[in-house]
Amino acid sequence: MERIMKNIYDNKDFFEKYNQMNRSQKGLAGAGEWSTLQPMLPEFDGKDVLDLGCGYGWHDRYAVENGANSVIGVDMSEKMLGMARSKTATKKIIYMHDDITKVNFNQNQFDVVLSSLALHYVPSFDKVVQQVSGYLKLQGTFIFSVEHPIFTAQGREEWNYDNDGRIKDFPVDNYFYEGKRETDFLGETVVKYHKTLTTYLNGLLKNNFQITQVVEPMPPKNMMNLPGMKDEMRRPMMLIVSAVNQNK
Repeated sequence: MERIMKNIYDNKDFFEKYNQMNRSQKGLAGAGEWSTLQPMLPEFDGKDVLDLGCGYGWHDRYAVENGANSVIGVDMSEKMLGMARSKTATKKIIYMHDDITKVNFNQNQFDVVLSSLALHYVPSFDKVVQQVSGYLKLQGTFIFSVEHPIFTAQGREEWNYDNDGRIKDFPVDNYFYEGKRETDFLGETVVKYHKTLTTYLNGLLKNNFQITQVVEPMPPKNMMNLPGMKDEMRRPMMLIVSAVNQNK
């Protein structure tokens, strides 16, 4: 039976606005966290790679360009996958339309599993980790980026402003109450799931992953001239974690 999936990125108006974002137009070079993520990535030469929430497929093509044997990119959005396919020439990449929390793969199938800014859209991080530990080989790498728990806690993801319209501070509230949050993104209500730092890190440790790096990326110097980028130094927006699978 075909799985019916609804995704905000398949909303025509939303997707058109998303497609105009700097990271959509410029790819990895337009992603503020790329200068931090790139040196954290494992060697791809000869590796079989899985990308959970592949979007436009930027990381998939990067992996192949750096020697990956094969890449499977999974995403719930047909529009995202359409863009990924249009930008991909190699047959080493396969794109799958599926739910990253329900898709199934063989045990020990992949050397590397990566996920970029997708896991804050799923209710249970622990469930994903358990699945990844199954289809990731022993000593395989799991590396992911998410919106930082400080950024997702209150839910609104907007600055507080003073009476003169200047940024006053960033609200952090209900931090330990995990679960569904609704935020405005590109003029649409988007559902995300707040998780604490403890949930992310202990979720890896209790599933027999060895954490190798934990980084809160700062805006790169070459992007500081972009509107609002200097303000990103006032609070963390993203979290990047890499870990090695020990569960065999």
